Amino acid sequence: MRAFVLAAVLLLVAGCGAGGFNGVYNLPLPGGADLGDHPYRVRVQFADVLDLVPQSGVKVNDVPVGRVDAIDVGGDGWTAEVVLLVNGDVALPANALAAVRQSSLLGEKFVELRAPATPTGRLADDALIPVDRTNRNAEIEEVFGALSMLLNGGGVGQFQQIAREVNNALDGNEQGLRGLLSDMDTFVGELDNHRTEITRALTSLNRLASTVAAQRGRITGVLTDLGPGISVLSQQREQLVGLLKSLDTLSKVAVDTVNKSKDDIVADFKALAPTLRALASAGEKLPQSFELLLTYPFTDKAAQAVKGDYLNVFIELSPVVNDPEAPAVPLRPMDPPVGTPGGR
Repeated sequence: MRAFVLAAVLLLVAGCGAGGFNGVYNLPLPGGADLGDHPYRVRVQFADVLDLVPQSGVKVNDVPVGRVDAIDVGGDGWTAEVVLLVNGDVALPANALAAVRQSSLLGEKFVELRAPATPTGRLADDALIPVDRTNRNAEIEEVFGALSMLLNGGGVGQFQQIAREVNNALDGNEQGLRGLLSDMDTFVGELDNHRTEITRALTSLNRLASTVAAQRGRITGVLTDLGPGISVLSQQREQLVGLLKSLDTLSKVAVDTVNKSKDDIVADFKALAPTLRALASAGEKLPQSFELLLTYPFTDKAAQAVKGDYLNVFIELSPVVNDPEAPAVPLRPMDPPVGTPGGR
């Protein structure tokens, strides 16, 4: 029996030397994923693989699809490069993402492969997933360390101080706080009741802003052109101030003059009242008299008799003598006829 065990040990040692046995990591774990007949290799770069070991699982949507074949240092000397063996029937996009996950709080580590929001292509054999597409979960040790820092040297004590100060501020002011909360409730309710108007106002403001943005060039031009005018006003500031002071002095003089002469002005208006009443009583006669005044000694009807540059006049004369046969107009004696040369 001892000879048989010794022979088996010798064969095992010989096999390890000849076949390149590197330890228990070369032994497959029971219950691992089925790699199929034609698995393909995927190289994944991680900034930190934590305590991930070879023979760890590879999962897609929590389904085992492969295992970790090897872990080594990347070519840059800073990142870890993990070689995965994935079942050939599992199709993943070329831009797949990888992450180191943990099965439970104290469970084993595994590599999770998943598709991004916009998958492209297909992951091929010996493909590389760079470090910018990989991440890892926080370790339980890191969580406990952060919690320890918070409890020992963090701000937990400040929380107690803040709570104490809040209690001191609210002590004895319960009624005021209730009133404040009631007013806040009323205010929020009014805002909710006028949400349509508020929305319309915001829409109008947005439209105004769009209009102003569209006219930005013109507004810039106007503001640029205002510069010289403002400079001139600034240069003439003293003259403008002097003008305003002079106007103030003039207004004071005018007010003083009106105050001193208001009795005379009132008396003049009272004396003018009869004349205004007479003009009012004249009524339509005053405009009619103006018509005759402008065409004196002729009326407006006389202007209708003028045709062009002459005036037609029809005169009727009545005799004033008692002789009915006498001419209507006295005629002077007729001159003798003037003879023509030659006795004719």
